[in-house]
Amino acid sequence: MPMNTTEPTLRLSSNPLSRREFLKLSAAGFLGLFLAGLRRETAQAAAAPPGMQGRVAYNRIYVYDTPSFHGEQVGTYTRDQVFPIAAQVTGEDETAYNRLWYYVAGEGYVYSGGVQPVRTVKNKPSANLPQEGALAEVTVPYTEAHEGPGSWYHRRYRLYYGTTHWVIEAVEAEEGVWYRVYDNNIHDVYFAPAEDLRIVPPEELAPLSPDVPPDLKYIHVDVRTQTVFAFEDERPVLISPCATGAKGSRTPLGLFRTFHKGPTIHMIGRDGKKITYDLPGVPWVSFFTGTGISFHGTYWHNDYGRPQSNGCVNLPMYAAKFLYRWTTPIVPVSEYYYYRPGEGTTVQVVKSLPGA
Repeated sequence: MPMNTTEPTLRLSSNPLSRREFLKLSAAGFLGLFLAGLRRETAQAAAAPPGMQGRVAYNRIYVYDTPSFHGEQVGTYTRDQVFPIAAQVTGEDETAYNRLWYYVAGEGYVYSGGVQPVRTVKNKPSANLPQEGALAEVTVPYTEAHEGPGSWYHRRYRLYYGTTHWVIEAVEAEEGVWYRVYDNNIHDVYFAPAEDLRIVPPEELAPLSPDVPPDLKYIHVDVRTQTVFAFEDERPVLISPCATGAKGSRTPLGLFRTFHKGPTIHMIGRDGKKITYDLPGVPWVSFFTGTGISFHGTYWHNDYGRPQSNGCVNLPMYAAKFLYRWTTPIVPVSEYYYYRPGEGTTVQVVKSLPGA
């Protein structure tokens, strides 16, 4: 089954607004008020699920004595440190775009935006991989990929929890079984410990709502409220916070289609010859432009509600996976990239208020 730590979508009420009502609220400029009400309903303190941990996604985050940036700093964590999360807490700032904080027992509170929620789950290696390969998902806070099947080989990448990778072979080695991973972007292979990756079963990649006619599926991205909505005709099936393109790399507005997709994409950004980011295993990617703008899962931050991407629509893993399975075209289980120009689910990206 999926290994989601938390479900980041906003809870739909027993009588959620229809698509028609939603469009009226958006046009009138009241959509933000509606979403604020939904977020107030969902921003409740709760014990963390058993085994929930936090991995620091930023260079540095601070521990506070209260769930507020106005509290006293009582500690520090640095990138890739992992700690147990005892509870998920509502922050004290009622106007914040993201009010989720994590409580670390005996230490204090950390803001969720710089913390990736993770688990540590080891897996039994698969000895019967399909000839064409299979999708695998990292189930530990992070693991190291090397040039060969052993930790003494040169390290290539650090692979993070929730990232996905195309496994083409299981190799018996001195330190146990390692998976050979094929990276389609750089057309190269590297190796990762098999126990740290879970082979994703075909049923987990099956399309969602296949009985709904494709032309009744519709995605709306509201840039002002930083929210993604998915509708089946008049019925909303997903509401999720997102992070769209920041200044200088705004997410394009207009009508699009999700015409090419991939369950794992190695995203590399360049400014001339300089590499600005290098992100292997970006999961659940649904492209909706020919220039690489997409919906995708995000592991380098957990801070949704404000623009901060390079143009894509950053989503929590759960929401990205939902859209990947729910949209068309349907990617065959045996393929890691699927391109069907002229097809795809309709996407509309808008500003909900003039000048927003």
